[in-house]
Amino acid sequence: MAKTLFDKLWDAHVVTDLGGNNALLYIDRVFIHERTGSVALKSLQESGRTVRFPANAFGTMDHIVDTVPNRSDKTMMPSGEDFITAMREGCHWAGIKLFDINDKDQGIVHVISPEQGIVLPGLSLVCPDSHTCSQGAFGALAWGIGSTEAEHALATSTLRVNKPKQMRIRIDGKLPEGLSAKDVILHIIGQIGAGGASGHAIEFCGPVVDQMDMEARMTLCNMGAELSAFTAVISPDAKAIEFLKGRPYAPKGREWDNALQKWQALHSDTAATFDKDISLDISDLRETVTWGTSPQHAIEITAKIPSPNMAGSSVDRESVTKALDYIGLKPGMPIAGIPVTGAFIGSCTNGRLSDLRRAAAVLKGKKVADSVKAICVPGSMLVKAAAEKEGLDRIFIEAGFEWRLPGCSMCFYAGGESFGHMERVISTTNRNFENRQGPKTRTHLASPATVAASAIAGKICSFKDIETTASSLEPEPVPMVN
Repeated sequence: MAKTLFDKLWDAHVVTDLGGNNALLYIDRVFIHERTGSVALKSLQESGRTVRFPANAFGTMDHIVDTVPNRSDKTMMPSGEDFITAMREGCHWAGIKLFDINDKDQGIVHVISPEQGIVLPGLSLVCPDSHTCSQGAFGALAWGIGSTEAEHALATSTLRVNKPKQMRIRIDGKLPEGLSAKDVILHIIGQIGAGGASGHAIEFCGPVVDQMDMEARMTLCNMGAELSAFTAVISPDAKAIEFLKGRPYAPKGREWDNALQKWQALHSDTAATFDKDISLDISDLRETVTWGTSPQHAIEITAKIPSPNMAGSSVDRESVTKALDYIGLKPGMPIAGIPVTGAFIGSCTNGRLSDLRRAAAVLKGKKVADSVKAICVPGSMLVKAAAEKEGLDRIFIEAGFEWRLPGCSMCFYAGGESFGHMERVISTTNRNFENRQGPKTRTHLASPATVAASAIAGKICSFKDIETTASSLEPEPVPMVN
């Protein structure tokens, strides 16, 4: 019987069939962070249980830590220090590898897991974070869980899971010069809606995906969460193999050779069927940016803000009206030209080296508008070091950006730093929900190039509007950064 890639990953991890489409799955890797991981470890310790396989569990400090220079355990977030110290003590108790605040390999979990070779094709990996699906770009079964599930996975290396339906999204055509995976995924979410993949696992495929490098594929899978998908996967190919080769936790020698043989089978069979099949041709795609309070509120940069009257139902009209009220825009306004007071480049979506290169290509020799507070947060210490080796940090700083330390700062508001009340920010993050980047902060999602251009102009604009050639935005192959 023909199987999809997801079928193969699922079947390889079934410990026992529980009936009713439920199964007990074996979990190969558990990754935790200080916001919820500290809670899971404390609960385990208090219950008298231990971590079953400490060597297969990893932790990082990313969600609550400040990203300002010379940071410490003390944070801008009230009680943040308690989470950090509890995480450190819990990982020490459990024998879990922790990428601590000042570790040379510290960073955002979904950035450092591939960097370290912790995620591998064919493995199952869970983390108490919805964007764990980023790591499906390597042909892994990776999904987000809650702190209670994290505790169970740590203690038993298993989880009870209801098998989702499956959706294939084929991306045809050729990505226009200068555009990125962020433009593609925002366009897809705008087309099929934020709930378009609810109850499904997505497989991304097609010629555009084949041409993408691994960092672009991670961006694509990352925002599978914004389609409400259980996870997203891409069949591993030579690019995935080359990316992982030599990473600290990747197999070595004969084990690597044996793994390669298994990874070659990780693709959907030709005759495999999906519950939903979607094909999009993006040959004519333009830069894409959001106008409202959901990633599905995405339009091309040449378009105008839609009217609630264009929505299909009274519920949708009310939702659009509410979004426009929060974001402070009116129907019919061009999205280009709307003033911004903040610009953010970073996050698990667009905080990798190729993202910083794209932004730097736009910023080089230019200055951020006086009215804009601009911040760049590399996704990991390794990304930061590699960017500094290339001189990208100087480009950002000379343009007027703050050059920060890795973390989820300014993407995930946890009561600490924000851009400010009613400030309008153009951002490479994955969510533009109400209050996502701070109380009443208004966020427009876009690609690194669009964010950089808008920071210079002081308003939402295309990179083409500030004398940047599209060809200069094509990143070089991403080297080994560790």
